[in-house]
Amino acid sequence: MTEETLLADLHSHTTASDGMLTPSELVERAIGNGVEMFAITDHDTTAGLAEAHAYNNSHATPLRLINGVEVSTRWHNHDIHIVALNIDPEDGEFDAFLINQRNLRELRAKEIGERLAKAGIEGAYEGAKSMAGDAALSRGHYARWLADKGYATSMANVFKKYLARGKTGYVPNNWSDMATAIEVIHKAGGIAVLAHPHGYKLSTKWVKRLVREFKESAGDAMEVVVSQQTVETRSQLIALSLQNELAASLGSDFHFPGSWTELGKSMYQPPGVNWVWQMDSWPAASA
Repeated sequence: MTEETLLADLHSHTTASDGMLTPSELVERAIGNGVEMFAITDHDTTAGLAEAHAYNNSHATPLRLINGVEVSTRWHNHDIHIVALNIDPEDGEFDAFLINQRNLRELRAKEIGERLAKAGIEGAYEGAKSMAGDAALSRGHYARWLADKGYATSMANVFKKYLARGKTGYVPNNWSDMATAIEVIHKAGGIAVLAHPHGYKLSTKWVKRLVREFKESAGDAMEVVVSQQTVETRSQLIALSLQNELAASLGSDFHFPGSWTELGKSMYQPPGVNWVWQMDSWPAASA
C-alpha cells in the first residue's frame, strides 16, 4: 500500500490535554482500528509524545506516528486552532511558545471558574482541575465536570449553555495571533494545518475569509475530512483548499470513545486532492 492510500488520522488527543485515553492507550486503539499513519495533537503541549513513541516502537505492529500539537490562536476574536504536524518537540523556541500558551490557558481557566462561581456554580475551577490532573486546564475539562454534576445533559450542551460566546462562563481568548503561531511552527520544522474550518460556527463568507487569511499568513494545509461531516461540507472544504492552494489533511479530532467519533472512522480520501503527506516538505517514511 502506498502513502497515497494509507489509512491516516492526523488529529487526536490524549490525557496530556483534554483526551480521556493515555498516549499508550490511544496508540493501541489506533493500531487496533487499522490506522497506519497517526498524529497525536494535544492542545498546546507535546507532553504525550514521548510515551506514545515508546509504546509504538515496542508494538508488534507499529504505525507511523507523527509528532503533532494543536495550537490555539486568535483571529478576529475567534478561537482558531492550528494543527502543527512533523514538528520538532525539542525545538527551544517552540517549547517556550507552548509554555506561554499554557500559562495563558491557566489564566483563562481561572477566569472561567470565577465567572461560573458568580453565577452560583461553586467549585467549578477545582472540579475541572481535578479532571485535568497534570494536563493544562481547558474548557473541555470544565464541560466534563459540569456534565458530570448535572448542569447539562452532555458536554456539547454544557458548551451551548455555559461556555459558548455570550454565555455565563465564556471568557474571550488570549492566544497568539494566527500568523505568529504559523511562523513558530515553521521554525520548528512543522507544517501548519487549519483545523476543522467548519467547526467555528462561522458563516460561509467568514469561513472563506478565514481560509484565505490563513493562506496569506503562510499556512500550509487545511483539514477537509473530519468526523461527522456531510458529503456537501467535505466537497466545499476540498474546493476551498484547491482555490487557496492549500494541501488537504484529515483527522477524527478524537478525545474519548463514544458513538460520534472514532479513530480512523470516515477518513475518506477522495481522488484529485493534494494531501498533506504528498507535500515536498513531508518527511519520507524511512525518516
